[in-house]
Amino acid sequence: MNSINTNNVQRDGHLKSPDFFDTEKYPQLKFESSELEKKSDEEYALHGHLTIRDVTKPVNLKVDFGGIAKDPYGNIKAGFTLEGKINRKDFGLTWNAATEAGGIMVGEDLKVHAEIQLVKQA
Repeated sequence: MNSINTNNVQRDGHLKSPDFFDTEKYPQLKFESSELEKKSDEEYALHGHLTIRDVTKPVNLKVDFGGIAKDPYGNIKAGFTLEGKINRKDFGLTWNAATEAGGIMVGEDLKVHAEIQLVKQA
């Protein structure tokens, strides 16, 4: 969790604090998959459990298969894009503050987006 980078050092520090992820006490965010469901040749649903701090909840992620290719060095690689959305309050992340206009600073929904490349072992 210490790798959080939002391109704002002050915000990153706040996200690492006990108000949010408390990275000193909970250094890892964990995802354990339980099922990969094929929707089509290029789209899957990844089901599993996400742990943030000390709260574990089921989550479902959309997986787009980008294909398999051989790189210039002869390695076989597969690419995937994962997307989903979770509610931060479901994981005990409840900190918020009001703005001068009366709105709230932090939305409840967190978008999950990951670009993953896997390399076939020889």
